[in-house]
Amino acid sequence: MPAAAAVPPHWLGAPVDWPKVGLLAFLHACWESVAQGLPTPCLQMLLRTRARLLGRRPPPRRAPARPGAYAFFPVLFAGLLMLPPAAAALVAVPGALAAGAAPPSAARRCWNAAQLALSAFAAAGAFHLLAGPRLLLGSRFPGALLPAFAAVAVFCLVNSALVGAMLALAERRPPAVLLRGATAAIGLPVLVHAAGALMVAVLWQGPYGAFAALLALLPLTISAWVLAQGHRERDTHQATVQALVQAVEIKDAYTRGHSERVGRAAVLIARQLGMEPERLRTLRFAGILHDVGKLGVATELLRRNGPLTEEERRAVEVHPVYGYELVRGIAFLGEAHAGILHHHERMDGRGYPSGLAGDGIPEFARIISVADAFDSMTSTRSYRRGRPVAEAVTELERCAGSQFDPVMVRALVVAVGEHGWQPALPPPGGCTGEVPDIPLGVPEPARGAPPRLPAQADRPAPADEPAQGGKNAPQAGPA
Repeated sequence: MPAAAAVPPHWLGAPVDWPKVGLLAFLHACWESVAQGLPTPCLQMLLRTRARLLGRRPPPRRAPARPGAYAFFPVLFAGLLMLPPAAAALVAVPGALAAGAAPPSAARRCWNAAQLALSAFAAAGAFHLLAGPRLLLGSRFPGALLPAFAAVAVFCLVNSALVGAMLALAERRPPAVLLRGATAAIGLPVLVHAAGALMVAVLWQGPYGAFAALLALLPLTISAWVLAQGHRERDTHQATVQALVQAVEIKDAYTRGHSERVGRAAVLIARQLGMEPERLRTLRFAGILHDVGKLGVATELLRRNGPLTEEERRAVEVHPVYGYELVRGIAFLGEAHAGILHHHERMDGRGYPSGLAGDGIPEFARIISVADAFDSMTSTRSYRRGRPVAEAVTELERCAGSQFDPVMVRALVVAVGEHGWQPALPPPGGCTGEVPDIPLGVPEPARGAPPRLPAQADRPAPADEPAQGGKNAPQAGPA
């Protein structure tokens, strides 16, 4: 009796249908490439062979649309429903070893293959333990749904546990990554892929055969390819924005990091307002690009260490118009155009370039105005120290209603209270000026400025920063 109990389950030693294993492994590798927006391994090999025969340089390797993520699981899931555990593990190996066109190291490829193989083995074992093959072959529904989706859950949990353990060991991540990975492992895309895999398994093992099963994957394949193109398009958008920001940072060292922080603060405000994700993404672009018009301002004015004349200040204040003209042909920016053009407008109508007031100022511009001033006040620069966050918040609240939208100011205050704020690091050489006394005051546009602006330490504040205190400094109206 003890010897009989030690006998492994019959399905661990079941004969392997090698043609089915080979076909599933090939399909998994091909569809994973399609879902990443890449040519299939066969097409890659054909293109490289053709280039060698013609004596040309092989085509450059393209990066996957979702690097580090496997995007198409239905074939792999179908394999763990139709094959013994060891054979199901083999389905994942060729696709993982050949994955991506901008490949990681050989060690990482081997790890990816082993990770997926172990997950598939555990999932197929769970499916067999729950009598899944018998229920599936007999088309006993809904009874067959439980072992099928349990197997998918085991696959996701084992996979996320392996990834979390590797991150904890290799990158010294906290053990909490294991829990977060496990809770996030099973989402709507995985459930859709699981349903597709179940349909493939039923059709393949039923009277319709493999061809009908592959046709059933066509809608999922198309949706995965479209999703990959969307990811690639978003990456292109991000690269375009970063290129513009880098050009500004090269010209004006002050903006280094400032643009990204304004984008981050703008998103904090918008999330408090309940803005939808797609507009959040566009708003972040607007915040990052709000100073792109400085590319059209003379470098000497941006780097001046002394006070600006009224005429020179007017030349700096035209940068929102330059920014709008520079990006208005970039269609994906959408609402960001208005945010870039009007982020120096004031609620009382004394801003620039259009003198808009109140709700006539676009929402994006009202958000960026607050985010811009907040980061300017809390950032340490070469000519003066940054203000503490609490004092910057006090100044924003004082100027709410005259310069800033009170709703946006309140949203920033709540967001900073919940998430905190990390001001910019001090410049390498430190700063030469001291923190000026508050109230800081608010700068008027050049058309209403006094003939001579008050000097501040070594140079005046940029146009996006509240002016420093002084007896001649223009003050904001009551909040």
